[in-house]
This record gives sequence, C-alpha cells and structure tokens, in this order.
Amino acid sequence: MHIAWLGKKTPFCGNVTYSREITSALTNRGHKVSFMHFADTKADGDEVPLPFLYTSQVFTIPTIRAKRVLERSLRRRKPDLVHASLSLSALDFLLPEICQELDLPLISTFHTPYDAKRRNVTSTSQFLAYQLYAPFLAKYDRTIIFCEEQQDLLVKLGVARDRIIVIPNGVDEQKYSPGVSNIKAEFNAKQIYVYQGRISTEKNVESLLKAWKYCNMRDYGCKLLLVGDGPLKPNLEPFYGIEHGVVWLGAIRDDARRIEILRGADVFILPSLVEGLSLSLLEAMSCGTACIATDAGADASVIADGAGVVINTQGVSAQLRTLLPIIRDHDGWRDILGKSARQRVLDRYTLTGNIDRIEHLYGEILAPVRAVG
Repeated sequence: MHIAWLGKKTPFCGNVTYSREITSALTNRGHKVSFMHFADTKADGDEVPLPFLYTSQVFTIPTIRAKRVLERSLRRRKPDLVHASLSLSALDFLLPEICQELDLPLISTFHTPYDAKRRNVTSTSQFLAYQLYAPFLAKYDRTIIFCEEQQDLLVKLGVARDRIIVIPNGVDEQKYSPGVSNIKAEFNAKQIYVYQGRISTEKNVESLLKAWKYCNMRDYGCKLLLVGDGPLKPNLEPFYGIEHGVVWLGAIRDDARRIEILRGADVFILPSLVEGLSLSLLEAMSCGTACIATDAGADASVIADGAGVVINTQGVSAQLRTLLPIIRDHDGWRDILGKSARQRVLDRYTLTGNIDRIEHLYGEILAPVRAVG
C-alpha cells in the first residue's frame, strides 16, 4: 500500500512524534510512505517539502504555492490514499477538494486539544477551533480522534458519526520501558519530577511551578526537570530556577535522552488546561513512572482507576500543594502507580495495537475502490 502522509517534522511537538512513529511503523510493515511536510529543503526520496511562510508548534502558514506543490506531488506519486496529521494550516481545509479532484481517499488525524466541560478561557478558544474544523472534517472520508468524548463533540458540531473513528495514541512499549538511569546522580537529587511539553498557556506550567515552590520541594532533595520550550519560558524561567530545585532543559529531540530522564523520574506531572491524548504522558507511563495529570481531553481516562492520579483543571496549583508532599513521602504509592501505569499501556496503548487499527481502517477505506478496480 502507498500512503501519502501529510504531517510535521519540525518544530518538535506531539504531532511531530505522532507522524514519525506512525510512518516509521508503517514502513517497517512493508508499506510505501511519501512524507509531505512543511520545509524549506529540496525533495529527497520519499519526502516532499511544502513551502511555508511561518511554522510553529501550534500552527503553520503555507505559501500560495504549497497547494500547487501538493497537487503536483500527489498526481506524480499516485498514492492509494492520503493521511493528514492535521497541523492547523490552511491546507487542512483545502485537502478535501484536492483529494476529491484526484479521486483519492482522505483520512485525517485531528490532534486539537480540548476540555469538553469548557471550564476556562483556553478551553473555550479550543472549542472555537473545533467549530472551525467541523464543516471540513465532515468532508474527509474518516477522521481519527482519541476518545469517545471528542467524537461526541464533533458529532454535535455536524460531523457524521460514521466518519469518525476512535484510535487512541500508542507508544513503542519496548523502546519506552523501565530501565537503568543515572539522572538522579547527574542532577544530585533524591527524587526527580518531570514535566514534558510546550511551555505555553494551555499547558498551565506556572500552576505546577507555584505549587512546587510553595511546597519547598528542593529542601527535600527533589528536582523538577522541565523538558520543552515555548512562548512562556522566558517569562517563567527567571522566577523559578535552580534555587528552587527547577531545571530548565529545553526541547530534547534525542529519544534516548528523553527515555533516560523518564526512566529516572519518580513522578511525571501534566497540569494542562486542554489536551488531546498526550504522547508524553503515555511515554512516561510506559517507562513505569508514576503520573499526575488533569482531567482535560482523554488523559483522565488513560490514568483512571489506579493507573495515575487525576486532578481537576480548576485549582491545579492548590491541588498540587496538597498532593506533592504526599506523593513525595510515600515511596510505596509511587511504585504502585508506576507499575500500574506501565500495565495500562501494555493493555491499551501500544504502538502495535495502534498500527493494527490504522491498517484495518486503510483496508476498509480502500475496499470499495479495489472492488471497482
């Protein structure tokens, strides 16, 4: 099968990881993948660069030429189908028209985070993105989302239920696994706590930092490692530094380094106001790390029933002020949470299971085409 994959390779974010892991797994299973992404390089083998004016972790502004380049590449390569890992760009809205003209089946993965309860300004803004996308997603042959709540939201906005399929994210459980790590020795810490993701408003990192500082975690030999970059980092870093046990590591693209950090971590914390289904959370769980996450997006269902600690998106800092000292002082609880998190990934969120379902979807979409052919 030949898949034209439209996704992201930079800057580093969950969408980049998703595209990389899925396309690599599909290639390993013998499929041909033409990777189309926004870049300013020349075409190289199975990669097709699309011209852009601006790109970030959140959205991309393509040039006027991008549509022509995409159409020309699809005509020349003649894939069996197109799968777009939507990157919040104008091309997302043009793809149904392009693929209809070329008679190509079109599948999307819709990553936009959400909070179905709309409990804050950020979640309300994300809801507007769902309202914007819904009329166009209705024209895709299928849209992959991560949980039933997200499906219900899109159905309310006019997308036919039979055009939406729930396929949760998955991680390579052999690659992301418990193991030896020297992180504690490297950072001279008794306990390591980790946040991994964008340093941005919707991720609510400041609430974590406030609680961390209030609890004087550094006085107990604890370090908080922040893995990621984003627009709020310059505003927060001067006020939460090594004197508070906070270490800013920036974005880390090297998987081995990120795995070493997660393996050595005692607790992973995700204080987001909105989410989809966090790959960072699944990676931490797969490494056997105890996890705390808000009930935004699908994350609550991932760690529910003992696979982690779920907190409310409202009053995150206050909840963490209570929770941090408790989890800090109870080694046994952390161990139980870590083992339960690992088992939850093995049961429900492996990359192999994810690819199996995506392959099945491809076959389902192509069956009528092949029957006619």
